[in-house]
Amino acid sequence: MSPAPRKRAPKSTDKPEQVEGETPDAEQGAAKPKPKRARKPRAKAAAPEPVAESAPPAEPEPEPAPKTTPAAEPDEEPAKTQGDKAAEEELAPPGDEQPAPAAAKPRRARRAKADETPAEPAPEPKRPARDPDSGPPTPPLVRAHAKYVRTSARKARLVCDHIRGKSVQEARAILAHANRDVARDWTKLLESAVANAEHNHELVGDELRIHAVKADEGPTLKRFRPRAMGRATPIRKRTSHLSITLTPKDGD
Repeated sequence: MSPAPRKRAPKSTDKPEQVEGETPDAEQGAAKPKPKRARKPRAKAAAPEPVAESAPPAEPEPEPAPKTTPAAEPDEEPAKTQGDKAAEEELAPPGDEQPAPAAAKPRRARRAKADETPAEPAPEPKRPARDPDSGPPTPPLVRAHAKYVRTSARKARLVCDHIRGKSVQEARAILAHANRDVARDWTKLLESAVANAEHNHELVGDELRIHAVKADEGPTLKRFRPRAMGRATPIRKRTSHLSITLTPKDGD
C-alpha cells in the first residue's frame, strides 16, 4: 500500500515564501544578531599558604600611650568637597590662577658656633723713656727754606761757603758786608730760621750757630734776545733753592 499523502499548510498571502537556507534581506527590516560579550577570565584560586611551624609565644609589647589630639577650634572653616572646589575653579578668572606652592625644602641643621670673643687690639707701643745715663739729649735742628730764588746756584754757593759753621752774629756781619746781591736773600733766610727757633723751639737766637747751609739748582727760564742779521740768541735765567739749618752752640 502507498503511504498517505501529507497535508500542505495553506500559503499566507502577507509574507513571501522563504526558501530554506536563505536569509532575509536587510532592506526588509530584519534584525541583525547582537555581538557576543567577551568573557572575563576567572581568577585562579590562590594556592594554600604553607602552615608555619609553631613558634614559642612572643612577649606582649607594651601598648603605646594614646596621643592626645588638639581639639578643633570652633572658628575653623569646614572641609570643602570636590563639588565646591570645582565650582570655585569655574568662577575664578583664567588670569588669577596661582601656581601650586612648591614643596618646602628641609632646612639644614645649623652648626653651633663657638662663642668667639673679639680679640682686643694690641696696645700701641709707647715711646721708651730716655735713660739718664745714656748721655745728653740730641740738640734740636731748626730749618728754613727759600725756593725759586732768581739767582744761579753757583753764585749762591760762593756766599754760603763763608757763613757755614759760623754763629748767627758772625753770619749777619759777613752777609752785611758781602758784595753780591744774593747776600740779601741769604740774610732774609737766616732771619727766618732764627724766628722759627725762637717761636717753635723756644730757643735764644743769639745762642745759635749755622749747622748746615746749601744751594740747589732750580728750574731754568728760557728767553731769547734779537741779535744782528736777524738772529736770535737764547738767554737762560737760572733759579735756585736755598736752605739753612741752625742748632744751639753747646751741642754738635
